[in-house]
Amino acid sequence: MSAIVGVLNESLTEAIKSFYKLRKAYLTLEGIMDAEKKYLKERSTSSLNSTASETSSRPASRRSIRGEKPFAEKKPIAPDQSSPSLAKERDEKKLSKETKSEAGDEDDDFDFVDADEDHPDLETPNEYLGHLGVPTEDGGTVTLNSTKRDAHIHSSSAPDLPTQSKPDESVPDIVDDFEELTMSNTVKESGDISLFGDHAVDVFIISGSNFCFGILLVLISLVPPAFSTLLKIVGFKGDKERGMQMLWQATKFNNIHGAMAGTVIFGFYNGLTAFCDIIPQSGEGSYPRARCKVLLAEMREKYPNSHLWMLEEARMFTHDKELEKAIAFMAASSESPLKQLEALKWFERSLTTMYIHDYEDTAAAFQKCITLNNWSHGLYYYICGCCHVELYRRTKSSNPAEAAKNKEKAEQFFKQVAPNTGRKKFMARQLPFDVFVNRKIAKWEDRAKQWGCEFIDAIGVSPIEEMIYFWNGHKRMRTSHQDVSLQNLAWSESPANPHWEKEGLDEHAILALLRAAVKRNMGRTEEAKSILQAEILAHDRALFKGGLKDSWTAPIARYEMAANFWREADVEGRPDEHRDALEVCRGWLEEVSKWESYDLDARIGMKVTTAKTTLRRYGVEC
Repeated sequence: MSAIVGVLNESLTEAIKSFYKLRKAYLTLEGIMDAEKKYLKERSTSSLNSTASETSSRPASRRSIRGEKPFAEKKPIAPDQSSPSLAKERDEKKLSKETKSEAGDEDDDFDFVDADEDHPDLETPNEYLGHLGVPTEDGGTVTLNSTKRDAHIHSSSAPDLPTQSKPDESVPDIVDDFEELTMSNTVKESGDISLFGDHAVDVFIISGSNFCFGILLVLISLVPPAFSTLLKIVGFKGDKERGMQMLWQATKFNNIHGAMAGTVIFGFYNGLTAFCDIIPQSGEGSYPRARCKVLLAEMREKYPNSHLWMLEEARMFTHDKELEKAIAFMAASSESPLKQLEALKWFERSLTTMYIHDYEDTAAAFQKCITLNNWSHGLYYYICGCCHVELYRRTKSSNPAEAAKNKEKAEQFFKQVAPNTGRKKFMARQLPFDVFVNRKIAKWEDRAKQWGCEFIDAIGVSPIEEMIYFWNGHKRMRTSHQDVSLQNLAWSESPANPHWEKEGLDEHAILALLRAAVKRNMGRTEEAKSILQAEILAHDRALFKGGLKDSWTAPIARYEMAANFWREADVEGRPDEHRDALEVCRGWLEEVSKWESYDLDARIGMKVTTAKTTLRRYGVEC
């Protein structure tokens, strides 16, 4: 965790050092997971050998359960205790049992029940589903439950009583399934954490290694293309699916690692996944809404007073497009004693308020954020100014006095941007949004001089809609909110804007891109593609470069084309049936990933990385 924080250091030297620290952590955690896998494999093999030996020596007519606990409950032996002396002791015990069998006293030593081998309708699942069940002769099942260590025999007539069944080859069927379960590094879906024992140190190590290695694999898999070369140099390789499995596994432990793993899972699904566009609607890689809700309910029950889980509940409302409910939930929650959590809550509340176009509350919320943290003050002032620009435009004709007040406030906020940017850095570079907002203000000041107008009137296409786009807010909106966004964009071409005819190609491209993005999120993909093709893609990419122009529209328009083709392919939840659309999508993504540097390229790069992972899942190499 220290290495992860170090990567974000303001010093480039410290960031590079932290990448190598990450490599050391990666190799250490990988070693722990390999040791865990080896131990589980050895334990499974040992159980199989002892089971086969004992089973073959017992007469079929005398097999029964005599009250001893089954093999699923036995505590595992630590790896470093697998010594010759223990092996000798096991052999002696085995010999003792065989001696008893010859003397006719075998009744006291049997641990297993043999189920009926005739079960043609029973198929072994592809992955562990939380229990192992085999039909018995009288219609019951032998079940190894994932949430309890005891193995119970359920019968339709007497569920709590042992049931005698047919002998011989049925036990290996159970053992085969059990071996498949234990051979996995992480127990998928509803894994049985009791396999690792209940020793405090073992639990801490296993839960911690699953959490830490899981978060590393997920983070590395999301690294934008701009950083991928650096990761190759230090030997990193991400695996989002494996990482998420490990994090889900860690949540089963009732300790700090389980809680933190839950936090990362929610951050991934309610944050990063909601931020991206090219992800499946259903199946592998999609948002597991039901499973997340169950996990959230568990965490809220374990930690009822924790503001962290209240925040995640609000984010889940946002993900479900219940924006007003999310705002009301956050407003009703008490103040957190932890300043960082309070800052996160207000930032989330600010963004959600911005998505519903409540600009006065949005400006007030971002001003609150300024008092709670030391980062991105310049960006917060910029968004406050953008809110009052929108209010100014709404009241310019209907209420000149109110418009004058909003105009003055907007100018005051914009003047606070430059003095509050450049203080924090990422790998010795200015924060991407700091660069973006400073360039935008410089562009508007230059236009005001050229056109001989006031600064506020020189502002182009709705800057608040730009901010909403970069946080993918249009995806979280309902149709009524999206209609308001289209109205905000329509202002630029309306008679209320006397400067539209003076606008250059880059400003026309901003309007086209934002309008196409809203329409795509409304499901109107054909309209979105037509707008992008006519207004941006039809022009030479060199025309968007130079000076204070918004060069980001050209590459992002290509990403938007990819997102439109993906949406058309995934419209029925079966993208693999639309191979041609997926290939076109891949082509547009390749163009974006090879683009030179542009504003907020790392932000879009993360979307591109996720999109490529999605396409590879459906057999499209990119």
